[in-house]
Amino acid sequence: MSVEATRKLSDVKRDPEFGPWLAQASILIVDDEPGMRNFLARTIGPRCKRLEEAANTDEASKKLDAHHFDVVILDNIMPGKNGVDWLAEQRAIGFFADAILMTAFADLETAIQALRAGAVDFVLKPFRSNQILNAVARCLDRVRLQRENNVLRYELRSASDHMLLRDKLIGESPAIARVRDTIARVAPLPTSVLLTGQSGTGKEVAARSLHSLSDRADKPFVPVNCAAIAPDMIESELFGHLKGAFTSAETAREGLFMHAQGGTLFLDEIGEMPLATQSKLLRVIEDRRVRPVGAEREVPVDLRFIFATNADLEKEVEKGRFRPDLFYRINVMQLHLPPLRDRGDDVQDLATLFMRKLSQQLGMPPVPIDASVRTALGRYDWPGNVRELRNLIERSLILGSFPQDFRGQRSAHAGISNETLEEVERRHILGVLEETGGNRDEAARKLGISRKTIDRKCALWNA
Repeated sequence: MSVEATRKLSDVKRDPEFGPWLAQASILIVDDEPGMRNFLARTIGPRCKRLEEAANTDEASKKLDAHHFDVVILDNIMPGKNGVDWLAEQRAIGFFADAILMTAFADLETAIQALRAGAVDFVLKPFRSNQILNAVARCLDRVRLQRENNVLRYELRSASDHMLLRDKLIGESPAIARVRDTIARVAPLPTSVLLTGQSGTGKEVAARSLHSLSDRADKPFVPVNCAAIAPDMIESELFGHLKGAFTSAETAREGLFMHAQGGTLFLDEIGEMPLATQSKLLRVIEDRRVRPVGAEREVPVDLRFIFATNADLEKEVEKGRFRPDLFYRINVMQLHLPPLRDRGDDVQDLATLFMRKLSQQLGMPPVPIDASVRTALGRYDWPGNVRELRNLIERSLILGSFPQDFRGQRSAHAGISNETLEEVERRHILGVLEETGGNRDEAARKLGISRKTIDRKCALWNA
């Protein structure tokens, strides 16, 4: 027997006593007793998004293959195979959801076996409805906090320090207005989006805007910088792994795909993804199923993909560094983020905003942006785009004044009027490297680009 509650979230009755996450949860009940399944279905069904039942472990295994469940409520004593043994088997082939074990026999040995098998809670029969609801709520809270913690740790480790504009695009220029209009049109659709543009133009800001305007806005937004993950670890980070899947895998862990379940996965610098991982990503996009490293089971995922790159992916395909089938699959809707030099007076609005926000953040008095500085801001080419502007404002706050180049002492264009954009970029990056004494990590931080980008540029220039 199967009971399914796949109604829209707005139609589900929220129960504040057991937290807001129960209304979004998918739950599987595994018990051979029809009376217990009926009791649990009546108790939990009206409060959750999806509820399914299985009368035995074979039926439960098939349901796990077909759907993702946030919590499995499992009886221990059943004909054929008990719940603890079945749970241990499922953990070994790729099962990450929380499991609550029900049993009428409260002995220490059973409890120890349940914990070893991977159960996270233990409920003694007979129990009241509020006991099982509280157990489910605890599981959902634990998983939510764990995933949020992992995503926040990942963001702190790999994301840029450009955080002030992460949730909205600032400016009134025609170029940025067109970007906002396109985002508004495509956000409600399930279509994958490829964001292109130079580093620092606000691709993550655009991705967050797409997410916040979509019907997934109340679900996770998980940003992943592909260039910031070591090539030998990226598959494990994205797909997850089982315990013992490789030498350092001491425990099983969900990947970032699963952290984004129901929400949006933003894969930044997709051009830096290794070819071997590209082929596996293509399968996930097409099948919406993820196989953790070392697992036999593929886990169903429901998420939206947003990709970003500052590279020319068509040229990368020609050079054999990017799979053509993946490029054609992700290039459904392409949105180009304009460089700051093409956004007119937006640079003035951004400078004012950064000055106000950063002065509060650093606890330092704002530095006046006078007419000579505004003129210089408008005349500069900004090869580092919005990130470079942000770094300039922070540096000026620390020093107590703008650098001489931005106080009207000399033109920001001096000596570069006949240079190409590539030459300007080369001169600027090498100049910052010289300022930092050749420290590429520090130069990357100041420029708002990845260390890998600097390495690639320097190799190209034989610098």
